[in-house]
Amino acid sequence: MENFLQDQIAARDHLRDWKVGALFMEAGTGKTRVACELVNETPDIDLVAWIGPLNTIRTRDGVSSVIDEVNKWGGLRAPVIYTGIESLSASDRIYLELRERVVNARNPFIVVDESLKIKNANAKRTRRLLDLGQMARFKLILNGTPLSKNLLDLWSQMEFLSPRILNMDMRAFMNTFCRYTTVTKYFGGHRAYTKEFITGYENIDYLYSLIRHYVYECDLHLQVKQYYSTIYYSLGEEERNEYYYLKEKYLDDKTLLWKNNNIFLEMTQKMQHSYCCTEEKFKKIERLFQEIDETRTIIFCKYIDSRNECERRFPKATVLSYQKESMGLNLQHLCNTIYFDKNWDYALRVQSGRRTFRTGQEQDCRYWDLTGDVGLENLIDENINKKIDMVEYFKGKTKEDLKRII
Repeated sequence: MENFLQDQIAARDHLRDWKVGALFMEAGTGKTRVACELVNETPDIDLVAWIGPLNTIRTRDGVSSVIDEVNKWGGLRAPVIYTGIESLSASDRIYLELRERVVNARNPFIVVDESLKIKNANAKRTRRLLDLGQMARFKLILNGTPLSKNLLDLWSQMEFLSPRILNMDMRAFMNTFCRYTTVTKYFGGHRAYTKEFITGYENIDYLYSLIRHYVYECDLHLQVKQYYSTIYYSLGEEERNEYYYLKEKYLDDKTLLWKNNNIFLEMTQKMQHSYCCTEEKFKKIERLFQEIDETRTIIFCKYIDSRNECERRFPKATVLSYQKESMGLNLQHLCNTIYFDKNWDYALRVQSGRRTFRTGQEQDCRYWDLTGDVGLENLIDENINKKIDMVEYFKGKTKEDLKRII
């Protein structure tokens, strides 16, 4: 068995004296092994409920699952129930069966992997996780990024560990640590809806003083390097015509009025989808595979159409989806990553790169971005580089601005 790394030792030592804790360790730093150590050091545990994204629990060819990782480090000394976090909200049966097992256990330990899934306090899965948390003294949450920039996410995570950590409800948390603006929109003289926008944070030192005993943070430091390249391609005539047709359709005055200007996500999704399978993208990848090993390459796709076509044309590569498979998977046996479709989400982009660049990687990691010759492609790159949310970017843009940019 490989030696315990220094950061892993520090994480274990920081949390071993507490019944609850959070490992906010960057993807690839080995937090699964730390979790195994902490669980196995806890005396008299008779059940472990390990809850995480379903795609990290299920095993597929060439992809190491959480179960494989746990077994790699010697397994857990108590019986384990692995449950997909999505299943807690999608299936009453799975939730109730897990709840019964936890209730009947004498001393259960609950581990929640990728704990950013616990953020919306009103979501069914968050409510059910908080319910399960009340039935166990020992709890651990794992996350592949340091403390979230959206501090509001912390309330649900700390509430799951123990209400006594923050000792305040969500409204008190917002009033203490968040600066926010309340906007109410009216239509035809009648009230439509009210929404709160967080504009900043305050009293951060006080917040850290409340949670510091229960949280361990760690960045990833490897000897291998990361290299980034861009592959430029041109849209086919049919795809280009569809792209500009959609642009004019969505930026029409009647469409803007009908959609109340809330069209940006729908517009960009359809425009990008219109050229996701343009032929030159595949030809560029075919040329690239004359230089690099297809069997050691990940291809990230955004759309079902592009994923299916990449799987058909490049059967030796590992083709993945951003939303379902950019988190939690250990793919350190691979070293090349191709971003076939661009994605607006900066966090998903970072997480996807950590499937290869992680503890245990011995090869330099290389990344290729496919960039098309239309304005939307450059706009997505600009937002990723600036770490700007798409909706935030589009606020205040006029129809003329959008026509010029896209």
